[in-house]
Amino acid sequence: MTPRYDKIHNRFKFNGLHFDFEDLKEVAYSLIKEGESYEKVTGNFLIDWLNNKDYLHVKTSGSTGQPKLLKLKKQAMVNSAIATGDFFGLEPGNTAIDCLPSHYIAGKMMLVRAMILGLEIDCVEPSAHPIFDYEKCYDFCAMIPLQLKHTVNYTQNIKTIIIGGSKVTKPLLERIQNCPSKFYETYGMTETVTHVAVRQLESKAAKGDNLFRALPNVSFDQDDRNCLIINASKLVKEALVTNDIVDLKSETSFVLKGRYDNVINSGGVKLFPEQIEEKLQPVIDERFIVAGEEDAALGEKLVLIVEDPRDSVESIAKRIKLVKGLTKFEVPKHIYTSEKFVETVNGKIQRKKTVKAAIG
Repeated sequence: MTPRYDKIHNRFKFNGLHFDFEDLKEVAYSLIKEGESYEKVTGNFLIDWLNNKDYLHVKTSGSTGQPKLLKLKKQAMVNSAIATGDFFGLEPGNTAIDCLPSHYIAGKMMLVRAMILGLEIDCVEPSAHPIFDYEKCYDFCAMIPLQLKHTVNYTQNIKTIIIGGSKVTKPLLERIQNCPSKFYETYGMTETVTHVAVRQLESKAAKGDNLFRALPNVSFDQDDRNCLIINASKLVKEALVTNDIVDLKSETSFVLKGRYDNVINSGGVKLFPEQIEEKLQPVIDERFIVAGEEDAALGEKLVLIVEDPRDSVESIAKRIKLVKGLTKFEVPKHIYTSEKFVETVNGKIQRKKTVKAAIG
């Protein structure tokens, strides 16, 4: 029998203490009244979750457009929690860390997973460098790459870590390889109630995989642009057409290539910024993006934008020439610098606005 959103698992614990449905309402009010700023947000979410409505509103991050307010069914969030629990083998009484803000879907879902699956969850301040009990053994945690970058040396007692929100950089992937935990890069969005697919990363505990693999009750298709179509009736009623170009390997697996609206057509050659950025990561320490700039001969020329670089543009250009596997079309024709990239409130780069600010 599928759990319902108006029930709390009898093994659920919040910061070490057991609470049932009514008790949790009192906790929520207490967090709103007396908690730190991040705890007030958690309290407000719990109040929304525990009311008699079968839906709640969730704001998107705005990384690929203007932030939107979406209406999500609570039962869809329950179904997502169950799929995650099934995929990762989470059981009642397992321990988890919540270090994500409850403003957005990823942080909300950590709490929903705990309430529905019966996890014992410890909530800590959602900072860039989250502080938690490094000696305590945990079964599950979700982080953004920036958080993992700062805490990767302290994750040896966390069994499984899922990573989302932005691309996992090559330097971070290399550091993960020496860690004993299992790490997974996630694919999903607010509309699909967080991740619908995950990709296992190389670590001491497991071999890496270049394929994103579907969670239970999820399948994939492609449109005529080669963009991913998500079929997940337990999460969203209709098939969801994305702007993510993929190499579809099966109904339940794919290789992610890049976003359709980011593709650069330079002299008839299609360039995927995300793939080029991955190749350039080893030689550029700062944050950067590549983009297309209007060009009379090529239609679009590939350019590089680096945030507040320590080295000169000339030095960066020299290092790029040494990158192996970079085709002549993937070498930036010009390098721009930007004092500060345009970001969403939760730290994601707003690509279009950043390009406009840097190039004009």
